[in-house]
Amino acid sequence: MLNGKKSPRILVAALLFFLVFQSKGENKADIIIYGGTSAAVTAAVQVAKMGKSVIIVSPDNHLGGLSSSGLGFTDSGDKGVIGGLSREFYHRVYTHYQKPEAWQWQKKEVYGGKGQGSPAVDGQSRTMWIFEPHVAEEIFENFVQDYKIKVFRGEFLERAHGVEIKDGNIQTIKTLSGKIYTGKIFIDATYEGDLMAAAGVSYHVGREANDVYGENWNGVQTGNLAVKHHDFQGLTISPYVIPGDQKSGVLPLISTEEPGQRGSGDQKIQAYCFRTCLTKNNSNRVPFTRPSGYDSAQYELMIRIFDAGWRKTFQKFDPIPNDKTDVNNHGPFSFDYIGKNYSYPEASYEKRKEIIAAHETYQKGLLYFLANDPRVPLEVRDEMRQWGLSKDEFKDNGNWPHQIYVREARRMIGQSILTENEITGKNKVFHPVAMGSYNMDSHNTQRYIKPDGFVENEGDIEVSIPPYQIDLGSIIPKKAECKNLLVPVALSSSHIAYGSIRMEPVFMILGQSAGTVASLALENNQEINDLSYEIIRTKLIADGLILEYLKH
Repeated sequence: MLNGKKSPRILVAALLFFLVFQSKGENKADIIIYGGTSAAVTAAVQVAKMGKSVIIVSPDNHLGGLSSSGLGFTDSGDKGVIGGLSREFYHRVYTHYQKPEAWQWQKKEVYGGKGQGSPAVDGQSRTMWIFEPHVAEEIFENFVQDYKIKVFRGEFLERAHGVEIKDGNIQTIKTLSGKIYTGKIFIDATYEGDLMAAAGVSYHVGREANDVYGENWNGVQTGNLAVKHHDFQGLTISPYVIPGDQKSGVLPLISTEEPGQRGSGDQKIQAYCFRTCLTKNNSNRVPFTRPSGYDSAQYELMIRIFDAGWRKTFQKFDPIPNDKTDVNNHGPFSFDYIGKNYSYPEASYEKRKEIIAAHETYQKGLLYFLANDPRVPLEVRDEMRQWGLSKDEFKDNGNWPHQIYVREARRMIGQSILTENEITGKNKVFHPVAMGSYNMDSHNTQRYIKPDGFVENEGDIEVSIPPYQIDLGSIIPKKAECKNLLVPVALSSSHIAYGSIRMEPVFMILGQSAGTVASLALENNQEINDLSYEIIRTKLIADGLILEYLKH
């Protein structure tokens, strides 16, 4: 003590103690959610609404996953089965676009409001299903602010040794930065299922053979299939450098391996791409540039497809507000980088970055190629040069989406497994916690050479189905493996069932359901597996989730 004042050394020590104590306090909550997806946000909001403490530990700096990273032309299916916080999200989209100032680049009446199978705007229910990426991100951020949810960003799970388990319960998780998060229940809301895998929970990667679960649309899909869509549709294209000459070698992006027998299983997964937000508005347009590593030879197959008369390049430039588009893969050769993601689900973070970078180079290169290569038909070049990246989207990432479209990675093998038979209604679901309704929809997994010597894509499936229920057991691991974890995104299902479940509105619903189950388990002082389904059902219905389909 000097002149009645505390020593600076004592003050510094006290401050350090306070900061350490505060840091430890911030890293503890009833429920820890790992992931930055739309499901992570809705799970956290539900937990907060139910009065429990919650922390989001997000490897991503931007919240919302694909919903805020370009997928604005919502894969909604039957909107009648979308309720709860998922519907609240689309209501907030509606509210945003009711404001005149929301229409900076386009008049509201010019937009037109085209959606997937139904109008983008539903005035009666006050929902809107089509939106710009930055609008979605703002809504997710508002959710977090409204419910005062703590979010730690840029925090990657230490996958090798970062999960502490005792008596079948996760105690803590540690991230690469060294931070430790302590909780009573954990939710893995990542597309990849990294926490689930690190906790020792069983999972599957790839396509199961049809005979594993008695399915028709799983496994390899070679041969004549009436449901094919993004294939060569009758075009006879030679895969060889010199057309018809097998000895001349094979063009890039075509596999020389056998595709496998129809209905057999493999470790291949459906292709990834970025959902790019493009515009023709010159005041908001960033022209396509030649990316580093560009190689026009990679797109030789595209030239042969054009030469065969194909002209559907722009059919999946789906309109979203403010004179923009959500651009997806379309046709035999497009933005899906087929066959280049097989190792992604299990890859290290460094390897995943390499895979993502390769996808970015491929897709940016294709945009540049279509706009500039003299071999591309003039009408295609002229049209493509009118497009560009949207200047007001993804400003901190060169106007490129933050999140690659991880259509499928790991899938848990949980208490119950949703298969084609459950989502087509052949088998009954006894404990529904959500509903889905989109087509069974798998993108291609490989591009191969057929026995007749021509090139073909394989794996694309689009089979219409009615709305269906998603079972509680599909988001819960087997009790013997982990007792305090819920997995609403990399959930327990077969490849082809996941092709329908994997839609963003459904992930939001499942996130809310997971948050509900976790909070009820704590309220009732029970393990997740022992919780009464009727208690869960009652709460879900009270909070607006739809568990039974009522045809409109």
